[in-house]
Amino acid sequence: MKLSVVIICWNDLRVLRDCLHSIYQGTHSTDFEVLVSDNGSTDGSVEFIRQRYPEVRVLENRANLGFAKGNNVGIRASNADYVLILNPDTIIHDGALDRLVQFAERHPEAGAFGCRVLNPDGTYQTSARLFPTVRRYWVSALGLKKLASVSSLFLFEEYPRWFGETERPIDWQSGCCVMFRGDLLRSLGGFDGQFFYHFEEVDLCRRVWAAGHPILFTPEAVITHLGGQSVGRFPVRFEIEKHRNRYRYFYKHFGPQAARQCRRLSIARIRVRQLGYMLISLWKPTDLIQRRLEMYREVVRWNKALDPVGFVERGEEPRVEQSALPQPS
Repeated sequence: MKLSVVIICWNDLRVLRDCLHSIYQGTHSTDFEVLVSDNGSTDGSVEFIRQRYPEVRVLENRANLGFAKGNNVGIRASNADYVLILNPDTIIHDGALDRLVQFAERHPEAGAFGCRVLNPDGTYQTSARLFPTVRRYWVSALGLKKLASVSSLFLFEEYPRWFGETERPIDWQSGCCVMFRGDLLRSLGGFDGQFFYHFEEVDLCRRVWAAGHPILFTPEAVITHLGGQSVGRFPVRFEIEKHRNRYRYFYKHFGPQAARQCRRLSIARIRVRQLGYMLISLWKPTDLIQRRLEMYREVVRWNKALDPVGFVERGEEPRVEQSALPQPS
């Protein structure tokens, strides 16, 4: 088998239909299999797959294992030369997977591969990024990343003046669509299971580089990613989960001091954004802005009460009050 496509699913029937259709209709020359790792869906996703796509291997986890552990179930079950990690809210353009595999075959030195990702309106969606560092996060926290066009001192995650039009080495590729050399991925143990939501692919790509293999990007393979654009809700639990995983990442790769620095920059970043949205709300108040400000207040409270080292080492953290969670309109 040349390619295993691993898709994680958690009540994603609405988008999974088009994702699977695009894979099977748009892949022509590559011997591939699709594995769906289902994290306990209750929306009929598993039943739909078995009825409409009996060739898909469904791996039922019967609980929400998160992105890392859920994908690891599919990775362990795969046996192909390459493993593609793919979100269910993606559309594969015609021939994209064929071209991605062909690109990988031309570059045996590489351990992972990124592709061009588009928004639903056809604009470029940043998927290839620089590795995060404490300094780069301070640039973002203080709102200075737009100065990257003037000096590399102000780089955050984006490659300046590059929009995915050319081949290049990249630090990491978004987990919405990233392909790994199968033997390497399995030797690395897949994703680190401590990351539930956010930073999973950053950590894994860092380990690919550390193993001596570059990660290469090609614009020849194109997908559309439907996610990454929703601004209708700002759930505290998901936002705090991002912060949890940021602390885990910085502790793992840079040590306890970096985790403590991460706490300071996280609070500073939120404070800057709070101020901006408070000013906007004075001019044009909306329920959407109020929900965002409520989220910021709760996430600041959580960060201020947190000992990052105690959290990573012993799982100690402040409680999130359910009453403080923003409610959808």
